[in-house]
Amino acid sequence: MPIPGNLLTTAMAVMPHTDPDAALDLALSLDIPFWPQLPNFSYYEDMYVQAAENFPGIVLDVEQRKLGFSMDKFIAELEETMAHYEDPPYFDVSEDYSSVYHKFLAMDLSARPAIRGQLEGPISFGFNVLDQGGRPILFDDSVRSFMFEFMAKRINVQLGRLKAMNPNAFMFVDEPGLQYLFSSMAGYNETQARDELDLFFSMVDRPCGIHLCGNPDWDFLLGLNLDIVSMDIYTNAEVFAAYAPSVKRFLARGGTIVWGIVPTGFEAFGKEDLNSLAAQLETVWSVLGSRGVDIPQMLNSSLISPATCCLVNPDREKTVEKAFAFVRELSAMLRAKHDL
Repeated sequence: MPIPGNLLTTAMAVMPHTDPDAALDLALSLDIPFWPQLPNFSYYEDMYVQAAENFPGIVLDVEQRKLGFSMDKFIAELEETMAHYEDPPYFDVSEDYSSVYHKFLAMDLSARPAIRGQLEGPISFGFNVLDQGGRPILFDDSVRSFMFEFMAKRINVQLGRLKAMNPNAFMFVDEPGLQYLFSSMAGYNETQARDELDLFFSMVDRPCGIHLCGNPDWDFLLGLNLDIVSMDIYTNAEVFAAYAPSVKRFLARGGTIVWGIVPTGFEAFGKEDLNSLAAQLETVWSVLGSRGVDIPQMLNSSLISPATCCLVNPDREKTVEKAFAFVRELSAMLRAKHDL
């Protein structure tokens, strides 16, 4: 099923709340809800820790909030992991790692236009998780290929559960590390990354795409076989608008764009109002239109979201909650203006 567009609302999953029910209520306030990830509530709710569940070789210290990797442990545990390869629950997110996910699964969300899940992607996971020598496991050939297949299985199991709730379910593969992919990664070049990400997405059930808040190589990202791309357009507007040919090709393949326009940081949010945010977004659209992008087609394949997640505001969750309200109001304003 296609991912809904028409400037409906959704958001990225990481939220600052320490009350799971309040976070879930906020996620449900958007058109396309999701299950929140709450690292301030529990270290198990950290997106990297959730992705690490049952991954062989992981060294997790919950009290010290540390996540690492041991090659000796990987070798010792790999056989046990392989014995579970046809056991779907083994690859799902357990209640220990997210109680809110299981509350979400128990809800009746069949009437929603879509629902969404997420898992940390293999590039970012591989960059972030370091072995006993302090080296990212992404650079270890003996671990990397297994990691891509392992993460694909985890995404597929979660998407299967969500589709049982709503046939329009889709997944974000969270990949903040993509913005660093070609900066200083001499051990992992662009050609290899493209080939392995193409293989990864060929193993992933659809619909599925990438969410990131940074500024990657947009030609590279939009050239991948994705159904949806979610980004921080508030910060990256001028850069992204320069990639009109890639945007046009992505939309022609049926891709959906999530425009992250409402800032969630305390200071940035205080500088904006609905009119200023609408003007920023429509300026980007205007530039893309002047460079050959079909604007009605694009709006039909677009969603609105906050620009980023934010865990460190002085008012904790209050600014994030205000930002979600702005997302809803901005969507209504733009949908009325563009007759959607």
